[in-house]
Amino acid sequence: QVQLVVSGGGSVQAGGSLRLSCAASGFTVRPYYMAWFRQVPGKEREEVAFIDLYGRTTYADSVKDRFTASRGSKNYLYLDLNSLQPDDTAMYYCAAGNDRPLNYWGQGTQVTVSS
Repeated sequence: QVQLVVSGGGSVQAGGSLRLSCAASGFTVRPYYMAWFRQVPGKEREEVAFIDLYGRTTYADSVKDRFTASRGSKNYLYLDLNSLQPDDTAMYYCAAGNDRPLNYWGQGTQVTVSS
């Protein structure tokens, strides 16, 4: 049974940093794609970072040069959030799969940035 467990959210002041982690288990092979999404109530879900098995990554324009996604061993996915701004406040989700759209999702973790 595939499971994605997300951790690392919290509250920080503007300009601060956080690291989110996603531990994926239950895959028989490493998922080709892993990604971070975020959502604010009343708004559409936004793809923050998308990374393939070879580390090729795409970022939303709103987070480029501030956020860094990386894949670790044993199907871990990380998101380093730097220079956080109040507009980054959202619920952040991890997702994984071998095709788009990704079909496995973790629970969200709240990131709150105060000015």
